[in-house]
Amino acid sequence: MLLLEPLYWKDYELIDSGNFEKLERFGKYILLRPEPQAVWNKHISASEWTNMAHASFIKNKQNQTSDNEKGEWKLKPQMPQQWFINYAYKEMNLKFRLGLTAFKHIGIFPEQAENWNYIFDSIKKLNISKPRVLNLFAYTGGASLAAKCAGAEVTHVDSVKQVIVWANQNMEASRLNNIRWIVEDAVKFVNREVKRGNIYDGIILDPPAYGRGPKGEKWILEDNINELLQQCKKILNPNKNLLVLNLYSMGFSALIAESLIKSIFNNQTNLEIGELYINDRISRKLPLGIFARFINN
Repeated sequence: MLLLEPLYWKDYELIDSGNFEKLERFGKYILLRPEPQAVWNKHISASEWTNMAHASFIKNKQNQTSDNEKGEWKLKPQMPQQWFINYAYKEMNLKFRLGLTAFKHIGIFPEQAENWNYIFDSIKKLNISKPRVLNLFAYTGGASLAAKCAGAEVTHVDSVKQVIVWANQNMEASRLNNIRWIVEDAVKFVNREVKRGNIYDGIILDPPAYGRGPKGEKWILEDNINELLQQCKKILNPNKNLLVLNLYSMGFSALIAESLIKSIFNNQTNLEIGELYINDRISRKLPLGIFARFINN
């Protein structure tokens, strides 16, 4: 079991966490957002949080006791609606447009940088000319950009057209090109690829706990992930291959991910499992997802 913290961020910092909130720096702007796993007390006073934050996310009153994350941002005068940050690792230089959305998200999950590094390094290790990589539930494309930087031909699948547009902006800002964009339900897309006999050298999945496809298709993680991974096995190169599974669901543990992968992918000897976390300034670890990943080269 591994605990992994991203170590190469210069434009991101978790300043403090606690009382179900987190205070983060993205570039030169500081944001205050809800965080359900920060069950401890804040280290810095609440008044200091308010003074430091350029923007604070406020959940709608009717959603205060629900899982619905919709709300609005309270902005100080100098806070823009959109801005850019950079991320660099080895020869990988990525640029992301951030924006304040009504669901507290801003277009990036900083803990995923550890997986971006793994994807970049692993694709290089596969030693395949233009390896084919499929990124499912791909959001604004951090993993797609990492794969592209490593020389892969990338297919990026997400069910939300606006998110695909956002990912394309990140690709262009990062001076990359030729990612294949697909607005589609992930399950339907993989099932079609199985029928077509298409094969990928790498598959990346970052499924939500709940979601909807572009035609209202329902996604429930615990109901659908087993079948989806079984289908993914059919389109994954049986010899040289890479798989990265990331999960953010408070009901799932890394051990569940381990058992799931081993039951489908034949007890991978190179399997890594664990939690992704970020330290705040006093080194408290905020857990932000679990992962299971392997490479065979």
